[in-house]
Parts: sequence; structure tokens; C-alpha cells
Amino acid sequence: QVQLVESGGGLAQPGGSLRLSCLASGLDFSTYAFEWYREVSGNRRQWVASIVRDGRTNYEDDMRGRTSISRDNAKNSVYLEIDSLKPEDTATYYCFAERLWTGGHEKYRGQGTQVIVSS
Repeated sequence: QVQLVESGGGLAQPGGSLRLSCLASGLDFSTYAFEWYREVSGNRRQWVASIVRDGRTNYEDDMRGRTSISRDNAKNSVYLEIDSLKPEDTATYYCFAERLWTGGHEKYRGQGTQVIVSS
């Protein structure tokens, strides 16, 4: 059974930093790409960042420069660090694992971790 467990959310100050973690189990971690999305009020889902199997990364334009996604295959973990936090970063952050192959596709999501940016 595949499980993705996010952690690291909570209350943060504007201008501060947060590091979110996603611990995966039940899958062959190194063969998956991972993404972070967030859901803001009104259930609007926004893609934040992604990292593929070889470690290449990509970021939503507004997050680029203050966001870093990384993976540790030995720890079955993916991380998202956000610096210079803004109140608009308040959201529930979700980790997704995705794998594509000829004729098939798998995608899994964690339960989310809530981030509140407020003074």
C-alpha cells in the first residue's frame, strides 16, 4: 500500500522559512517523480514545484527563487523549502508521487500539511 505522509507545516511568520517533508512508503521511490501542490481557500489547487527521477527540478514562476524542492532516495523523502514566506503562501500543501510507463500511469497523493503564514 502506497503512503505519502507530509509533515513540517504549521504557523510561520511572514519573511520566515519552512521546510516541508514527504515520506513515501510502499513504492519504489527512485522510479517516481514528485510534485508539491497547494490548495488555498476556495479549494484552488496550485502546482508549486516538481522533481523528476534524475533530480531535475521545476518551479511555478511565482515560487521560483524562494522555493527549493529536493529528494533523498536513501530516505524515501522529498522536501520543499520555502523562504521569504508571504501570507499568500497560506495553504494546505500536498505531496504527489507520479510514475509513467508505456501504457500506464500511477499517481498518489498524501493527506497534506497545513501552512499558515501570519504575524
